[in-house]
Amino acid sequence: MDIILWRHAEAEDLAPSDLARPLSTRGERQADRMARWLVPRLGKQSRRASEWRVVASPAVRAQQTAAALGMPVDTVVSIAPDAPADAIFRAANWPHSERNIIVVGHQPTLGMVAARLANGVDGYFSVKKGAIWWFRLSPQKGETQATLVAMMTPDMVEEQG
Repeated sequence: MDIILWRHAEAEDLAPSDLARPLSTRGERQADRMARWLVPRLGKQSRRASEWRVVASPAVRAQQTAAALGMPVDTVVSIAPDAPADAIFRAANWPHSERNIIVVGHQPTLGMVAARLANGVDGYFSVKKGAIWWFRLSPQKGETQATLVAMMTPDMVEEQG
């Protein structure tokens, strides 16, 4: 099973509430670039993109980022800004889900999830706006561990053309 942690792209600073903040023009470009990079890889990894479930925070910026994939998105209120890392694991049903999952959320939560997946202990990584961290469960010396498959930022996608 794979899990992709995708931090929402850049958002506007001003809105009636934090949850209502939409993507900026730059953020829309970031989300589009990352989706353009992800979509063909989702099909290659799973043979069918339908084997992926997309969950997103209810925040407008996360919803807009997830929408760039052009796939159905499940809104999960428990992964709104400032959610604990365990909320992400519960929303993803990690590591027991039968489907691969893309979680579109926020810092610092995604950084805490990435650290736990990478190191097996609580910690923190900085996840840039619009970036993805892609992990895969794989057997290692008789145990199942998460392995980092890819880490990509929107700027890296832009450089690749």
